[in-house]
Amino acid sequence: MKKALFILFNLLAVAVVVQEKGRFEVYDFGNFQLHVYYTNDALGDASYIIEGKDALVTMEQPLFKENVHEFDSYLSNLGKMVEKRITDYHVGGTGSHDVVMAQGMPEFTKGEIYSGMMKGFAQAFGDALTDMPTGKASEVAFGTEQTWAGVTFAFGHGAATDFPGASILIGGKAYYTHWAPAKAHVSHLQVSSPAAIDAEIAEAEKAMNSGAKLFIGGHGGAAKRDAAEFKIAYLKKMKEVLGANGTAQDFVEGMKKAYPGLPGEAGLEDLGKALYK
Repeated sequence: MKKALFILFNLLAVAVVVQEKGRFEVYDFGNFQLHVYYTNDALGDASYIIEGKDALVTMEQPLFKENVHEFDSYLSNLGKMVEKRITDYHVGGTGSHDVVMAQGMPEFTKGEIYSGMMKGFAQAFGDALTDMPTGKASEVAFGTEQTWAGVTFAFGHGAATDFPGASILIGGKAYYTHWAPAKAHVSHLQVSSPAAIDAEIAEAEKAMNSGAKLFIGGHGGAAKRDAAEFKIAYLKKMKEVLGANGTAQDFVEGMKKAYPGLPGEAGLEDLGKALYK
């Protein structure tokens, strides 16, 4: 029992630092610490710092200027060299620093889909966005394991229907993918087709089998194993409700009945439209 309580304690945030805009949580995994930055921006983004003994690695640096300022100030106060900056699914405020990306992602960010999304953000948020990065992007092959700041980063394919970014197992303890699991209805941006349901189930099951103790994402932040278990059960239920209903409205009502009062209910209309288009 004492050992179990010790493990549980180490998985809890050991510190919470509140900023003017966002907040940081820190998780201690023994040989490294994971700093989770909740941006509280309009996109629900989260950014990360992996702190090894002598160096740092950043992941998914923020996109909005006020968050970039907070993140960079916090990063500087850690007083260690930044060995690598990982841009996985989200291009952010890395400035002129070089970044690493999963294989194929640098080209994808220049293509019509991703460029169109960024242009839409620019129109919606204007000067609130930071300048786009100008540093060199190098690629990491899927199925490889890198060691930076004394911590391992295992790069695997993300969900098959998502952008060609990576799911990354960090130090064997934290599993990063595009969307963190949450006890809430999923967004139509995450599940935008019936095929995406199966893809997300497969990815979630892969995460559960990775040995990770914490599950993190570019959207949502950090979650424990129970949230990952909920996500799998939820997606399987969604597939069942989809198969049993012929219209988007019937689907929406079916999901409300299956999960009464679950957060994110307002987004079910858009989810239904995506699945029945």
